[in-house]
Amino acid sequence: MDPARIAGLLAPFLGSASLPDIQPISTYIDILLRWNSRINLTSIREPEDLVTRHFGESLFAARHLFPAAGEGTAITLADVGSGAGFPGLPIKLWAPGISLTLIESNHKKATFLREVARVLTLTGIDIRNVRAETLAQSSFDVVTLRAVERFETILPVAAGLVSLSGRLALLIGSAQSSEARAILPSFSWSDPLSIPLSDTRILLVGGKTA
Repeated sequence: MDPARIAGLLAPFLGSASLPDIQPISTYIDILLRWNSRINLTSIREPEDLVTRHFGESLFAARHLFPAAGEGTAITLADVGSGAGFPGLPIKLWAPGISLTLIESNHKKATFLREVARVLTLTGIDIRNVRAETLAQSSFDVVTLRAVERFETILPVAAGLVSLSGRLALLIGSAQSSEARAILPSFSWSDPLSIPLSDTRILLVGGKTA
């Protein structure tokens, strides 16, 4: 996909922030389209929709979690139920210094994630083909969760992975905001941020307190 077109589609999600290197995103899209014809990684098939719905939303989260592109060195981030790699891999492209763990229990999807990491020559990535429940509690500075089934079940699991004073970042529908707050009353929640080009999607970030 044309890098200039990708840049234009991503611009609303980045505000005044500088665009990351577009070439890895273009390559990622090519791999995703090729694999998606064989295994169901995402129901979105159109390349431009992939850019806005997946990469745009993920980079919107990235710039709010790490306001300066490239920051995040030595921070550990876990993406629960990573699927096709969103939001974890775009966050890694935005903040290369983070130590990223992609948690995906589906074997074929985990294989896809390894292929993307290999082709993009990404380092500092640990792809765990396990259920999130099996990982050590309070292990990560930041935990992300997006577009998962059984939200009410997986949310406490994701929260358990957050270290003390760490953050939980949710990319969810606005109707799920009150549910998240009710499930995790011990978290201190920021105001939800509306995701550009969507009437219903939000970024909700909660801080774990003592």
